[in-house]
Amino acid sequence: MSKNLLEQLREMTVVVADTGDIQAIEKFKPQDATTNPSLITAAAQMPEYQEIVDQTLLQAKKDLGSGASQAQVVSLAFDRLAVSFGLKILQIIPGRVSTEVDARLSYDTEATVTKARELIAQYEAAGVSRQRILIKIASTWEGIRAAEILEKEGIHCNLTLLFGIHQAIACAEAGVTLISPFVGRILDWYKKETGRDSYPSAEDPGVLSVTKIYNYYKKFGYKTEVMGASFRNIGEITELAGCDLLTISPALLGELQATIGELPRKLDASKASGMAIEKISMDKATFDKMHTADRMASEKLDEGIKGFTKALESLEQLLAERLAKLEAETRIPV
Repeated sequence: MSKNLLEQLREMTVVVADTGDIQAIEKFKPQDATTNPSLITAAAQMPEYQEIVDQTLLQAKKDLGSGASQAQVVSLAFDRLAVSFGLKILQIIPGRVSTEVDARLSYDTEATVTKARELIAQYEAAGVSRQRILIKIASTWEGIRAAEILEKEGIHCNLTLLFGIHQAIACAEAGVTLISPFVGRILDWYKKETGRDSYPSAEDPGVLSVTKIYNYYKKFGYKTEVMGASFRNIGEITELAGCDLLTISPALLGELQATIGELPRKLDASKASGMAIEKISMDKATFDKMHTADRMASEKLDEGIKGFTKALESLEQLLAERLAKLEAETRIPV
């Protein structure tokens, strides 16, 4: 009997769950899991995770003492919530969880480094080794410089919101552990730009972008891993079979699991070594020039940071409302 596509994919690529939904992670049993502000915000609103949110808020209030303002409690709980979800996820998966630095720090190297160290300290205080954590940072020039500092401290990084080859090269030269090029968001941009409804999977601009990055890395022997992300359909995933890692939403994991058929390897490191690819030397001037010239990459990076910032603000509002409710409940006489 033929295997399903998910089983075959796992034989050549590390499958990662792109979700903050712990029940979905338990169902699909991925090697690793990735979260982002939008996913954590969505999970925090699910009734089954109310306990995690409440415990995080109450512990923050307890740690700060009775004199703390609501804003101070929410700020501390907000910082801890992604780690709370990360700790729950690490009880299920054998590998690593990716936890994101506040997107509002994306253009501040020093603040990103400080926040990353704080996140790692929280995990280590809970008894989790830094080897099991990937700190997610937006692929701005400043974010990449922060990752370079962190990697030297043994804090491994996942550079996200990556849309262009210039971002990928800068990450590899900085010694970043892993990058997450966004396949679906690239497709979104091209569909809007061209007015096309769809692309054949083999011609999908996001697929072509990740293929180009993968071949560049393998050709020049970079250790940085490529993890395709942000998929819109399973065709994008099957066209990247053989990529180092792919992070996939529960809905698409389910579709892959339900589909029987042959899955050929599309990306192969051994083939990349013989390809005629020009090496690009990357510095800030080159990065800025290429970023400006690549309208898709510059627009999607900016849009992505704004989108994650909006999700963070929604989460802060959600925590403030929940804290007010918890405080009201604790004042009710017994």
